[in-house]
Amino acid sequence: MRPEDRVRAEAAALGFTACGFAAAVPLDRGAFLDGWLAAGFGADMHFLARHPERRLTVAGILPRARTVISLAYPYAPPPPPPLDWRRTLRGRVAAYARGADYHAAIEERLVALERALAHLFPDAATRRYVDTGALLEREWGVRGGLGWFGRNTMLLGTRTGSWFFLAELVTEAALAPDTPAGAHCGRCTRCLDACPTSALADGLVMDARRCIAYLTIEHRGAIPLHLRPALGPWIFGCDVCQEVCPWNTPPTATRAPDAEGLFPFLPDLLRLDPSAFRRRFADTSFARTRRRGLLRNVAVVLGNTGNPAALPALRFALGDREALVRRHAAWALGAIGGAEARDALAARAAREPDPAVRTEIAEAQRRSALRPRRERPKGERSSARRAGVPPAP
Repeated sequence: MRPEDRVRAEAAALGFTACGFAAAVPLDRGAFLDGWLAAGFGADMHFLARHPERRLTVAGILPRARTVISLAYPYAPPPPPPLDWRRTLRGRVAAYARGADYHAAIEERLVALERALAHLFPDAATRRYVDTGALLEREWGVRGGLGWFGRNTMLLGTRTGSWFFLAELVTEAALAPDTPAGAHCGRCTRCLDACPTSALADGLVMDARRCIAYLTIEHRGAIPLHLRPALGPWIFGCDVCQEVCPWNTPPTATRAPDAEGLFPFLPDLLRLDPSAFRRRFADTSFARTRRRGLLRNVAVVLGNTGNPAALPALRFALGDREALVRRHAAWALGAIGGAEARDALAARAAREPDPAVRTEIAEAQRRSALRPRRERPKGERSSARRAGVPPAP
């Protein structure tokens, strides 16, 4: 059996659904990367401009590298969301974030594959990567024949679609390179048309400043006002461009016990103090956004529901220890409006110490005042209790 076949067989036994080899010669994507960064499309991810010698050539990682082994590890597409997220006050989480953090699970498998490679090439040094480090993973995946760049800028395969993680082994071992796959998007523009924030453009361009995944995970500050309504139900990541892609198998309903984690009840999340957040999310991908980032997102989505049943939870968040959370809770109260929201905003305005939060409160009060006053329907408090909304403090 050829070394390439043995490596593929070992990778398959470890759960990888695709394995490809690329010669470790420099990538010719420097001009595109420079132009993309110069246009500001990288947003605040300034680390993307660092270590170009590692991004464009793996010689900066392993000077005598001969091959980059690219691997695809699958994850399940999300089931259809519950009916009416606005009524039930449930948010959405990107499918990849289901369960424990994927880095550890894939790292364990990469270590095993690294050992198998060492048996074939005892003197060859190796470096492994799981969505970490200065490595243009999708570029190496394309070069290794795993798929092509879709218009959503994700790596697509005819058999695997895009529901997979990427991982790599950079090695001094010489393995026969694979032939890159041709593109198969044709004239399809479903992902461009469906993107809620118009973050995607022709030419394989994604503007991170508008991407929901960036805004809800990587972005550390306030979410721009004009983009908050476009987040819809998404509190962590976004799967829209994958869900509409015809190369992906449509998701099916599931009764899996962890499906609840993809559609959490949002008022419960606003009640998480720092220790409760760590207990619930320490070993998950949610740790990336930190407590204040997640609660910021939750507040926005509760505002997007327009549901008065969210008001008690938002009123509670208006007293949060983090100014970032208070800012977005104020916005959400203004987005829902009504007498209860106006009362909560007025009470907080009298004692709010942070200037940015005071500005958000004032703007929320202005927007709320423009709406007709809404009388609380009879039974609204009881319906909020039945929905599981916690009472105001």
